[in-house]
Amino acid sequence: MSEPFYITTAISYPNGRPHIGHAYEAICADAIARFYRLSGRDVRLITGTDEHGLKMVQTAREAGRDTIDLANEMSSYFIEMCDILNIRHDGFRRTSESAHHEASKALWKGMEANGDLYLDRYEGWYSVRDEAFYAEDELETGEGGEKLSPQGTPVEWTAEETWFFKLSEYQEKLLKLYEEHPEFIQPESRRNEVMRFVEGGLRDLSVSRTSFDWGVPVPGSPGHVMYVWVDALTTYMTGVGYPDKEGLFAKYWPADLHLIGKDIVRFHAVYWPAFLMSASLPLPKQVFGHGFLLNRGEKMSKSVGNVVDPMELAQRFGVDQLRYFLLADVVFGKDGTYSADAIVTKTNADLANNFGNLAQRSLSMIAKNCDGKVPAAGDPTEAEKQLLADLDQCFEDVKTAMTGGLFKIDQAIDIIRERLSATNTYFADQAPWALRKTDPARADTVLYYTAEAIRRLAIMLRWAMPESCDKMLDLLAQTPESRDFEHLSAAIEPGLTLPAPQGVFPRLELLIDEAEA
Repeated sequence: MSEPFYITTAISYPNGRPHIGHAYEAICADAIARFYRLSGRDVRLITGTDEHGLKMVQTAREAGRDTIDLANEMSSYFIEMCDILNIRHDGFRRTSESAHHEASKALWKGMEANGDLYLDRYEGWYSVRDEAFYAEDELETGEGGEKLSPQGTPVEWTAEETWFFKLSEYQEKLLKLYEEHPEFIQPESRRNEVMRFVEGGLRDLSVSRTSFDWGVPVPGSPGHVMYVWVDALTTYMTGVGYPDKEGLFAKYWPADLHLIGKDIVRFHAVYWPAFLMSASLPLPKQVFGHGFLLNRGEKMSKSVGNVVDPMELAQRFGVDQLRYFLLADVVFGKDGTYSADAIVTKTNADLANNFGNLAQRSLSMIAKNCDGKVPAAGDPTEAEKQLLADLDQCFEDVKTAMTGGLFKIDQAIDIIRERLSATNTYFADQAPWALRKTDPARADTVLYYTAEAIRRLAIMLRWAMPESCDKMLDLLAQTPESRDFEHLSAAIEPGLTLPAPQGVFPRLELLIDEAEA
């Protein structure tokens, strides 16, 4: 039995259409999940939408619609995003589903049984946009003296009867968790931020609302619905069948990785483990807070007019080209920037000019000079021995980058890119087109090893660009069953009939307005 690996994205808030940040997180999660599937792990990837909370109620009210109708429409866009971007998830969970309501109630009852919930009155600052409570000393002052959250969002004074969770009693337990398991929060900068926050003292957390009824009802407390983060976080367990602790839950929980944006690390690294400790449930192994994506270095804003639909980017440049750019160009864990010209420049250089050109030239020579069949190889020279040794080392380096809890996605792709460049250099140095005139057998040997290198590199990159790499492997007549990492050492078969070569990575062009921007 292969070892399970459970990964989740954040549960996206669908009061608007998906933006590039949602797309980036989904692509990263999918890439990690695919890498582990190719490694032979039993992977489960869960994503979904967090449809409850005051923000959804207000958005629906402003549009004159029922909240569930808005939730149905907006969630459909996130489902569509996953389909378009080739996100191979194992379940799309919505917090409005009845099964999720039962999971949230079970978690609540677990915390209640531990004596960690009590009824009181809450008076304090609340950010509707963040769906978060903030203490006075956390607020910032905006223009005109407006009070703002640490995220720069407006806050409003809230007063209502509410259930509280005894978060203050979990301060030392959480600090012990962070000390004994430094891998629990990554990257390290996020861990340091969370530790400083918890060391500063924790206040009990309001975990129910009475000012609206759109949410999971609190068991045995009419008029109360759960604070949106209680039921949103529970989605990670809904995705593995909780409250049934057998079956999927027993197999996949605790989660190996919660992949989230850096702005919601507090909820995942403070509130979530405290809730689980209270309910006597196992804690996830890691919370990773990735950075933001900036449009030409600027934060995206509707007022500035620089918000870009990721679906339009995928249609304009290609799904795998967009995936490759975001995975390769953004340092995982830090903020990144993107623009049309950056996407075109990066993908043309790495994919069209490097990978695509190598495949097109070598496979066209095989089609023309070898009757479209993989040629037989003669004895390898030092050049071929070095080529294969470097490919072996390349994969070892990629595994190191992608495992151990750091998930250095951009480094892993850069390692493969360097090996693609080196293979191009090998092909150019050996010059099989010239050898064809003087030593045809040697030319065949060079073409064979070039095809073998392309095969291995395509398998190594499948997790990042699944569709394009599969097209490349189709050109090498590789069966669908022979494309996992375990097949890297199984050399391509001489005499194999190849289909007619076709371009996999077309060159991209900038539109005039994009080039001048």
